[in-house]
Amino acid sequence: MGLSQTRADKIKQPGRYADGRNLYLQVSAAGNRSWIFRYELRGRERIMGLGPCADFTLEEARERARLARQLLKDGIDPLDKAHEARAQAAAQAAKAITFAQATDSYLNFHAAKWTNAPYAKLCRMRLNDYVFPSIGALPIGTIDKALVLKCITPIWQQKHKTAVRTLRLVRGILDYAKVQGWRTGDNPAVWKDNIEHALPTLATDKHHPALPFSETYQFMTKLRVEPGVAVRALEFLVLTACRTGEVREARWSEIDLAAKIWTVPGERTKTGKAHRVPLSPRALEILKTLPRENSGDWVFIGVQQGKPLGHGSMNEALKRLRPNITTHGFRSTFRDWAAETTSYPNHVVEQALAHSIGNAVEAAYRRGDLLAKRAQLMADWARYCTTPKHEATVTSIRVQR
Repeated sequence: MGLSQTRADKIKQPGRYADGRNLYLQVSAAGNRSWIFRYELRGRERIMGLGPCADFTLEEARERARLARQLLKDGIDPLDKAHEARAQAAAQAAKAITFAQATDSYLNFHAAKWTNAPYAKLCRMRLNDYVFPSIGALPIGTIDKALVLKCITPIWQQKHKTAVRTLRLVRGILDYAKVQGWRTGDNPAVWKDNIEHALPTLATDKHHPALPFSETYQFMTKLRVEPGVAVRALEFLVLTACRTGEVREARWSEIDLAAKIWTVPGERTKTGKAHRVPLSPRALEILKTLPRENSGDWVFIGVQQGKPLGHGSMNEALKRLRPNITTHGFRSTFRDWAAETTSYPNHVVEQALAHSIGNAVEAAYRRGDLLAKRAQLMADWARYCTTPKHEATVTSIRVQR
């Protein structure tokens, strides 16, 4: 004899109560009441949930059980069919995720590590201004190279730096969407061997005026006696061979003084990948002498409370000492010194500069980040910057090709 709705409603004792033809009312020890379909397939008992009693009546559960029995008659496992249906529903839902919705998820995901609130706001502003009007409402899975270019091309020449940073942000969002299962295939916003062939090389893409490496000691000697946070930031920039923005927005949470390592997060590097920077003794000494705000995380604090060093602060400090060179040019100074006076392999020096992998041969060498070798390189560079005798060529004998 099967159950009735009235009897089923009164059952509260934990256990399974048969209605007939594989349908059961199940009451858990916690008092949860649900309908289940028990069946045997290829010698194995299987149990399929049909829904909670609060949402499905006995008649509705019987209808679900009837459909499951039909599948069994056709040789189809009802559980497999249910899993397939859920997967298809998830795939359909993924196709409906728009670029703007994916962006919200991406920004929320990174919010915890982006301690710099203005940076997150700036990302949102760039997307609102240059990306969302063209592709914000489109499904994330449909974004291709043509659509990416539609956003970037109009600002490529007039607002080149903004265009580069916006492209990097779009690439990160598309990578995140793929991991979430919202899109498939290659990332259409990748620069190397992709977008780079669709955008013109600008006349402004030229070498920055650099200090000859033979004059580094004289320059650093003058720099070292100058006061101010901007001057210390400039000295730190020379010693680490990092980019201006990476140094200016450095945070104490990125620096491990005990391990002597500064980790620049991917959202602030040109390659989009985190970059570990080994710190020389002088670089560590600079950090230990810097003023700190009680509640701030900035390493090089600005004039305004809670703000980092201003955009032009290091350039202004540099102009007072050497008006005809640029802060970015010190990376070339470091590169020339390493190439002409040391025996460090090219791939070690390129890794120290956080450059993208140039070819397959270098890629084979650079599976790791060569931290130990780079620590030796940066220590030698710091020693060169602070040693007065530069007549002789300095050659490292510790690193072998």
